[in-house]
Amino acid sequence: MRFDDLLSAPQYSIPRREKEQILLEHLNSLTRHHRQHCSGYERLLRVLHPAGAEAQSLADLPYLPVGLFKSHRLISIAEEEVFKTLTSSGTTGQQVSRIYLDRTTAQRQTTALARIMTHVLGPERLPMILVESASLLKDRKVFSARGAGVLGMMNFGRNHWYALNDDMELDQPGLKKFLDTYGGRPFLIFGFTFMVWQYLLERVAKGLDLSRGILIHSGGWKKLHQISVGNADFRRCFREKTGLQKIYNFYGMVEQVGSVYLEGGDGYLYAPNFADILIRDPLTWEVLPPGKPGVIQVLSALPLSYPGHSILTEDLGVVHGVDDGQCGRLGKYFSVLGRVPLAELRGCSDVHATQVTS
Repeated sequence: MRFDDLLSAPQYSIPRREKEQILLEHLNSLTRHHRQHCSGYERLLRVLHPAGAEAQSLADLPYLPVGLFKSHRLISIAEEEVFKTLTSSGTTGQQVSRIYLDRTTAQRQTTALARIMTHVLGPERLPMILVESASLLKDRKVFSARGAGVLGMMNFGRNHWYALNDDMELDQPGLKKFLDTYGGRPFLIFGFTFMVWQYLLERVAKGLDLSRGILIHSGGWKKLHQISVGNADFRRCFREKTGLQKIYNFYGMVEQVGSVYLEGGDGYLYAPNFADILIRDPLTWEVLPPGKPGVIQVLSALPLSYPGHSILTEDLGVVHGVDDGQCGRLGKYFSVLGRVPLAELRGCSDVHATQVTS
């Protein structure tokens, strides 16, 4: 199956065996491509994966620890082809990942994200509340992970309204005006998880009607877990205080922008057609079966401009099953359990929370 067909097919529609064979072909091709065009990647593979044989299964694919994108400049295009540079979030003093995009990879990511999000949003662009300050998007050439996330999601909305001022205070009169204008029909809300909780839910008046809204959120669970708020609590509190029920979390990272894992109606995260995950034992690095928690490895057929197609993350997760999810989607469905112990704080809204409270 050609890459364009992989994107254009209905997402979550390819059975496991067929999908693994399709992805294996594309990912092996990307490994060859990046070995040829990125000298740093070639040197790393010689050290980390000296065998050098072509992978016979997804489990055999060479992978890079995500931290290498902080310590190495990994790029597979010429300098003049760099269209945009993305940086991961990091607290003061932390190194950040730098991800270099050419126009082709950026377009792939935009198209892929659209194929995922329209699965729950539908084909029309909706009036949109951004739980952010407008000052976030200052430099359109270099973006933080937060900025890249916001800009990517803005494509699915119209009549964009920023809910926060530069002091991160909720614009209550502006929110009422937005709801008076658009609240009687579907509208979109986007924000990073902890910021949505702290700056929207905790500050709106009880009884405010957000019942026609669709909330997409991601990142920032670390701070919520510290105050004993889990996904079920998050959903319940929004439902009870505002009437909002259509809530979708997603898992993703700046090192693989576009390949996001969107929550289904059953509360689990699902891999789209062009991406997948593996769970590895943190001691042996063997791939674990469903039900066994371990370190998440993410796979994506998208990145051409940098070698980010197979990455070992610093997150812990567990696969619950494949092709038999209750919401009707095919593919692996899984949960993220938290960070590997001693891993750096990386969640976009967690980083913001750390900066404003330290």
